[in-house]
Amino acid sequence: MIPSSYPSSEEMARLTARMLLEIGAVHLNAAEPFTLASGLPSPTYIDCRKLISFPRIRATLMDFLTVTIMREAGFEAFDNIAGGETAGIPFAALVAERMALPMTYVRKKPKGYGRNARIEGAMTEGQRVLLVEDLTTDGGSKLSFVDAIRDTGATCGHTAVIFYYGIFPETEKTLGDHGVKLHYLCTWWDVLAEAKASGAFDQATIEGVEAFLNDPRGWQEAHKA
Repeated sequence: MIPSSYPSSEEMARLTARMLLEIGAVHLNAAEPFTLASGLPSPTYIDCRKLISFPRIRATLMDFLTVTIMREAGFEAFDNIAGGETAGIPFAALVAERMALPMTYVRKKPKGYGRNARIEGAMTEGQRVLLVEDLTTDGGSKLSFVDAIRDTGATCGHTAVIFYYGIFPETEKTLGDHGVKLHYLCTWWDVLAEAKASGAFDQATIEGVEAFLNDPRGWQEAHKA
């Protein structure tokens, strides 16, 4: 079923942050930072993959994401929904179901045998494809997926995620320069506001995270091992 009437973007952002906190997907630790895939330290870590195990929250957020896509990109803007391997695959399937559209997924690299394909499923020349992922930090990892989609002769001018870091100013420019518009439900700022309101973390942790969000590159440089 295609959702059509939902709360404002601001309210959806607040509720998304609340749900992520409720299921324990949000991890904050300024005293003992996490190490990101980039090798850089961070006092924040979010695990959107946990959402697939919570049916009510999962369904609500997929409704939110679908209506956000339709509001911002158009109700008849896409012909195919593609998930990025691996975290984007379940969310792409759920969005495709709601929009009554074909679903495909994009491998991070060719599988190395058989057709050596990066696209799994049926994607054809001229299709307008939406790339769905769980989250984005600086947008860089999306570009390879977008290029693989375009290599089929399809177009890809939009990507949708549940969570957008919202702290690296170059992100939307990186995507925009590649001809891609970003759609998302909430950012670290929304999570921080909800964490403060709910008292989910102690004050020292909140202050440490806030310092990181206000100057992420400076914080990372100061906390390198």
